[in-house]
Amino acid sequence: MNGMRQTTAHTPQGEVTAPLEEPLPRPWVLYLLECAGERLYAGITNDLAARFQAHIDGRGARFTRAFPPVRIVAASELPSRSEALKAEYALKQQPRSNKLRFLEGCGTPLVLTPAS
Repeated sequence: MNGMRQTTAHTPQGEVTAPLEEPLPRPWVLYLLECAGERLYAGITNDLAARFQAHIDGRGARFTRAFPPVRIVAASELPSRSEALKAEYALKQQPRSNKLRFLEGCGTPLVLTPAS
């Protein structure tokens, strides 16, 4: 279906399926990046690949321009932008040690030194 909603019309000649104009909404994603200097960065997007590329190209957040991303270490789909923003805020309030513990629980191997 290539990301577009479809509608079916019943005509005297039979059924006709045609795409609707609006694309399917993309889910919002909370993501965590490992950045240069063993730093972690959290953000939200509805296009993770494009957002990660923007960070790599220096068009992302100020933080990732100063500390370029190395890789995506975690990502979680959320039902709405509002829920993603709330989750991002909650994650950013956590101390580094909790973020590392969370990643260990996800099975994401990170060799980062916890901040003292």
